[in-house]
Amino acid sequence: MAFAKKTMLFFLMLALFGVSLGAVYKVGDSAGWTTLGNVDYKKWASSHNFHVGDSLVFEYHKQYHNVKQVVHRDFRSCNASSPVATYTSGSDSITLKRAGHYYFLCGTPGHCQAGMKVDILVTSPSLRPAASPAPHCLSP
Repeated sequence: MAFAKKTMLFFLMLALFGVSLGAVYKVGDSAGWTTLGNVDYKKWASSHNFHVGDSLVFEYHKQYHNVKQVVHRDFRSCNASSPVATYTSGSDSITLKRAGHYYFLCGTPGHCQAGMKVDILVTSPSLRPAASPAPHCLSP
């Protein structure tokens, strides 16, 4: 019985450790999610390589901003009326669970048009640079 509990604990720890391996990115770096400071979110996103399991953190003043996840069509037109998801805490952490594009914008009128939107391209974990294999020791 003790062996079964230890084995279960071991696999639980592996699962938790695996989840924590993803990188965490603060959207906009030190500026955060804002209309101030002319943050170029397109440039910010293109300077990072996002993978399944990584997380995005949106930090913003919740009285003035929000985060809306939208489909591509709504992203292009800055339409926040039918979001896939809405975040309003002021410090939202979003785990990237699948490969492909994720589209986010601020739903406050005029903010998306002012550049407060970001397209995140996520690649699958198998596309991460692989670590060099350990050398094999051959016995004579």
